[in-house]
Amino acid sequence: MKDKPGNIYQLLRHAMVAQVEMGVGELIINRKNVKKTAAPPAPIATPVTAGESDLFASESHGPAAVQYESVEAHRRAICECQLCPLGATRNKFVYGAGNINADLMFIGEAPGADEDRLGEPFVGRAGKLLDRILAAIQFTRDDIYIANILKCRPPGNRDPLPAEEEKCLPYLLEQIHLIQPKLLCALGRVAAQKLLKTTTPLGKLRGRWHDFHGVPMLVTYHPAALLRFPTYKRDTWEDMQLLRAQYDSLR
Repeated sequence: MKDKPGNIYQLLRHAMVAQVEMGVGELIINRKNVKKTAAPPAPIATPVTAGESDLFASESHGPAAVQYESVEAHRRAICECQLCPLGATRNKFVYGAGNINADLMFIGEAPGADEDRLGEPFVGRAGKLLDRILAAIQFTRDDIYIANILKCRPPGNRDPLPAEEEKCLPYLLEQIHLIQPKLLCALGRVAAQKLLKTTTPLGKLRGRWHDFHGVPMLVTYHPAALLRFPTYKRDTWEDMQLLRAQYDSLR
């Protein structure tokens, strides 16, 4: 169904307001004004080779190795998970949310207090900022999918432990397998370094495309970092323009 003029006006207004909040000097009101990007450079992560069947060729183990018929079937199968101690401390399991047919998927590190309380990803202050970032490039949550590496909140919002990541990462890989996004965006240092299997600082990972099992991945700052360090907003805006341009090139 075609957008009504009022809906288009509202979308552009939200995009312009969000761009101002991101500290943008020159507003972009037409997606075609965003420069198209070149093909993704050589990947940092080792891509899946032609002889490997899918995302799970080297990392699958445990319940998540089973390929489910749908996202909802997968959610139901794992939502009572007790494979690590976080299962005993969580309030709610935070599976993920958004468009299960999305071409673009955002991945964070773990739920926070608000997410643990509500059972949805990115619903606190950082989540509200993420909504404004999405609006700045003319996306809503209905256009994308959002998930975390961990599905349960680590106490005190500490970084995930290696043993927790090991148990939970197959769940994320299954989500990616089911949703089949064409682009990924890692939010923050922990998510980026874990997914790309690197210790390279986030500042050196952002601004270019990486390969994650054959899916192009962009790295940018976590919205929570922007709340603490607003000077990162300019870099994040540059990353989001790169993301939007690559997304539009799929059309």
